[in-house]
Amino acid sequence: MPAFKRLGTMKTREEFLAYLEEKGLRDLPVDEKILSAEEGSPMARPWTIGDVTLPNRWTIHAMEGWDAEKDGRPNDLVLGRWKKFGASGAALVWGGEAFAVRDDGRANPRQLCYRPEHADTTFSLLFDTVTQAHREMLQREGKNPDEPFLVGLQLTHSGRFSKAPDDTMAPKIACHHPVLDARVKVDPNDDACVLTDGDIHDIIDRYVTVAKWAWKAGFHFVDVKHCHGYFAHELLHATRRPGPYGGPLENRMRFAREIIDGIRTECPGMKIGVRLSLFDSIPGHEGNAAPGSVQNVLCDEDFEIVRIFAEELKIDVLNLTAASPYYSVYAQRPSMTPALEAMLIHGRLQIPDNIEPPEDPLLGCCRQIFAARSVKQRFPALPMIGSAYTYFQEFLPQVAQGVVRNGWIDSVGMGRMVLPYWDLIADTLAGRPLDRRRICRTFSDCTTGPRNGMVSGCYPLDPVYKIKPEAARMRELKRK
Repeated sequence: MPAFKRLGTMKTREEFLAYLEEKGLRDLPVDEKILSAEEGSPMARPWTIGDVTLPNRWTIHAMEGWDAEKDGRPNDLVLGRWKKFGASGAALVWGGEAFAVRDDGRANPRQLCYRPEHADTTFSLLFDTVTQAHREMLQREGKNPDEPFLVGLQLTHSGRFSKAPDDTMAPKIACHHPVLDARVKVDPNDDACVLTDGDIHDIIDRYVTVAKWAWKAGFHFVDVKHCHGYFAHELLHATRRPGPYGGPLENRMRFAREIIDGIRTECPGMKIGVRLSLFDSIPGHEGNAAPGSVQNVLCDEDFEIVRIFAEELKIDVLNLTAASPYYSVYAQRPSMTPALEAMLIHGRLQIPDNIEPPEDPLLGCCRQIFAARSVKQRFPALPMIGSAYTYFQEFLPQVAQGVVRNGWIDSVGMGRMVLPYWDLIADTLAGRPLDRRRICRTFSDCTTGPRNGMVSGCYPLDPVYKIKPEAARMRELKRK
């Protein structure tokens, strides 16, 4: 592994700034200290989405869970995580985690999923759990429990990365791709797994159906997910696909347009968000996000996609991310420690080609942050949420304050950090010191575990997961 300096070894802001300077990242704003709401933290400034003004600039990202029941219902582990999302202090919860609209679109056989026979309880359980936890947190903090709070549900079909109930790959693709077909062992001459236009119509209808159930349960918005290599993201770039959903950009946006139009018809008043991978990156191939390139990674079509979402489809909020954890994990989720994947069908541990960081993870963080700044400058009226902040660790709140203070983004989203330290947001807004024992060090166990048949969670730091038998299995896997 290249000799990059670990952020956990840096004790002061000055040391961190010196390292940013060394890496050519001096533009990244880092506030001098963490400010509470009373001290005027930029993260405590109100911001507005549609007709709702939120009291702070923090968002909880949606993450893909691997621990629901096999029939897609939430269980105690899932609900425990949603309680943490609600208790975090963030004014916006972006979907909690990815919710598959169909069985054949689950990225793992334990992912939350729509089934009509238990829809009436599934959606209500999730919404009621997160909102009740939020109210209880506000009461503990001496705040108004009825202050504005937005909760969404992230709707997805995993497409190329769909799994069968036995956890084997069962890809459903938009079109063949010379690199990605090999990643999921798709025969480039076999069209059996290419979804037809009729299949796409059925998926669109299912998105609208699931949105209706979420709306009925109380969810304020849905995310029509267009990121991380899943079906809508792949379709957005399906230039090789013929017909009404491929080729020119107008056709590639048709899937999003028809879903959004359907939701607006069936759920009048429901807000619509999109989580979008702004740029892509495939290891070993030239592209606009090659290692070392941080500034100006977006092309004209990237901006045009955002323009269509903002001005033609008139979505309410945009959540910006990048690439895919399946073929470019370090571009999507900057980390120093590799996630290990055991391919059980071969009975051995397989290390993907892109497992070691091709660059300092700080570059991956800043690439996403600088790209989001460019989009925000181009479309200032559209509320936007940024990603790729967990790797900053102790300096996360100071970086978040800096980018919001400077107008680079409206809200900062947290993903992995929430698993061990879900109330970091509440602590910073209240002026309490950080609990450094709970800060995510990007060990990647939350990814290694699910990739090896274990439930998702933070095994090193979360007390619930530390005592699980899987924690011992995790240590043994990493030792080997």
